[in-house]
Amino acid sequence: MKKLIFTLFLFLSLNAFGQHQDKVDFIKAKVYLGFLPKEKKIKGGVIYRFHVLQNVDSVFFDAKNMDFSKVELDGEKIDFTATEKTISITQKFKAGESHKLMIQYIAKPKQTVYFIGWDDELEGNEQIWTQGQGKYTSHWLPSFDDMEEKVEFDLTIEADKKYQVIANGKLLLKTDNDEEDAIWLFDMKKPMSSYLLAFAIGIYQKQILTSESGIIIENYYYPNDSLKVEPTYRNTKEIFDFLENEIGVPYPWQDYKQVPVHDFLYAGMENTSATFFSDAYVIDSTSFIDRNYVNINAHELAHQWFGNLVTEKNSEHHWLHEGFATYYAYLAEKEIFGDDYFYWKLFDTAITLGDISEKGEGQSLLNPKASSLTFYEKGAWALAILREEIGDSAFKTGIKAYLDKYQYKNVTVTDFINEMEEVSNQDLDSFRRNWLEGDLFLMEDLKEYLKRNSATHKIYYDLISGNSKEFSPSEILENPKFSLQLKLALLSLRNDLSALELPVLITSDNVKVRQFAAEKMGKIQESLKEDAEALLLDDSYVTNEIMLYNLWSSFEQDRVMYLEETKDVVGLPNKSFRQLWLTLALFTPEYKPMEKVYFHRELVGYTSAVYNPEVRQTAFQYLSEINALNDEALVNLIKATNHHSWQFRNYARLLLDRLWENYEQKKEIEKVANQLNSADLRYLKTKLKE
Repeated sequence: MKKLIFTLFLFLSLNAFGQHQDKVDFIKAKVYLGFLPKEKKIKGGVIYRFHVLQNVDSVFFDAKNMDFSKVELDGEKIDFTATEKTISITQKFKAGESHKLMIQYIAKPKQTVYFIGWDDELEGNEQIWTQGQGKYTSHWLPSFDDMEEKVEFDLTIEADKKYQVIANGKLLLKTDNDEEDAIWLFDMKKPMSSYLLAFAIGIYQKQILTSESGIIIENYYYPNDSLKVEPTYRNTKEIFDFLENEIGVPYPWQDYKQVPVHDFLYAGMENTSATFFSDAYVIDSTSFIDRNYVNINAHELAHQWFGNLVTEKNSEHHWLHEGFATYYAYLAEKEIFGDDYFYWKLFDTAITLGDISEKGEGQSLLNPKASSLTFYEKGAWALAILREEIGDSAFKTGIKAYLDKYQYKNVTVTDFINEMEEVSNQDLDSFRRNWLEGDLFLMEDLKEYLKRNSATHKIYYDLISGNSKEFSPSEILENPKFSLQLKLALLSLRNDLSALELPVLITSDNVKVRQFAAEKMGKIQESLKEDAEALLLDDSYVTNEIMLYNLWSSFEQDRVMYLEETKDVVGLPNKSFRQLWLTLALFTPEYKPMEKVYFHRELVGYTSAVYNPEVRQTAFQYLSEINALNDEALVNLIKATNHHSWQFRNYARLLLDRLWENYEQKKEIEKVANQLNSADLRYLKTKLKE
């Protein structure tokens, strides 16, 4: 650690660019970090430089549950006051002064920093990564639980040389000494909110791309996933170049990185210059058809402007982050997949939002407690409507003026509306009332918008309003004026597809139409058997999974054949196909009876923490449904009740609650609980007290 501190001081620079807030302006921070991963601790330090704007008698930082070993002001030790949430320095600071404050500490974060794979026996899966999400960086760094304090952060990180380290900013230096851990120095040139600070440590390789504007894009991947790099990061350069051109403001940071991490809490997070995303989106080419990274890729990149370059003052203005990132991601998909894809995606979200609004559950975009659906999807719709209202040219000019004016600053919705009014010379009060302040989702307005902008939507609405004849599936598929999205929308209105009509869909040359047919089939009639079997190994894992279950259920005499034909298919990264296969294999007595113990062992293995929550949840679900939760699975379930992902944690707790109600299962749970430590039993202890 002494070497790390020396390196920090060596690279400390007085150049600064900061933002004003209250009486003290924190300008620059040099952060240095080392790790005790087995103990899930961070040995850290930070040097802040700040200007005093007005006389003040103290400065403080948000700092959760930290032990401080040294605090120095301008090179002199100084007294401080620490609580479970803050550290404060009491001193008479005079207006006009500049100071340097150094803090050394040890943190054991309860959240925000996640140590993955350090307590299992699997070699090479160790990771450390962060997820700040608004205001939680103070769990690992004395910082600011406030988006309005923007600072230029530089990170110096010490880690075992076998790992890659990725963080905000441009990598200036990595030491290479065989006898010591490596030190990585990252430089930021511009200020940002501390919730966007991030680092990831693990075993990675990387693909390097260069944008048209010369920005280096680093796409990270696990060494075993080299064949998945292209489908995972497909269209990345195209997305980057499109967004720079569409937004009209150059990418605001020095470089850009994308890093898959294990057990991530969300799909992705737009840390400044470094997006972290769930490794469940690391896919092969077949998976690309069913679930790909394109939208998340574009969404998180758009945040580098909307959220990172300009940042909301508080959650009342959250639309300025999520609505904008969602809208620009849709525009990027429009560039890649075409206009019709864009308008039908908007249509899908409109149907969902309209249903919610009709129930009286609509929300204002200015409601700080609004749902993600409101901020993201209604927010995207608001921008689509605004763009049409003021015109394409004024919209793009206004976006550029808004970003240029408020770059590296904090903004309100009013700031944005004022810019758009100025460039368009229009009064946007009506837009604000209807789309930002209002709870209702204006479905009729959106219907007219879609009809004006999309020829296929005009056809669609004419058809469903009775102005045109109803088409058969054959006529729908063969009509040259119908796009794929329109075909699927029209087919979805047909609840009475007959055995005579389904073959037309099953044998379509489009994988999405065949997938639609698979979803509609249910129990398969003998007349459809041959066509249905052709979908068992179709170019879609979703279709494969549906057809395996439907064929296995419909034709008992052929179950062994279907299982043998699909025994090597794994499917999507969530392994849902493989886990269905294992479950069906266990339930087929005549299929490899001597190997059933191995099938069960593999299915139980998917409940382990080495897999992501989606894989584990599917395994728990199948095992509980077939009453096959053994001791290993129960141990993994008990541990899962304390998982850092609240969605998965809640699922595990609900399942444990249900099992607890069964006397025999309860006894099994109590028995395996004796193998676990107190931390693993946090939730189970609440059951034992009942």
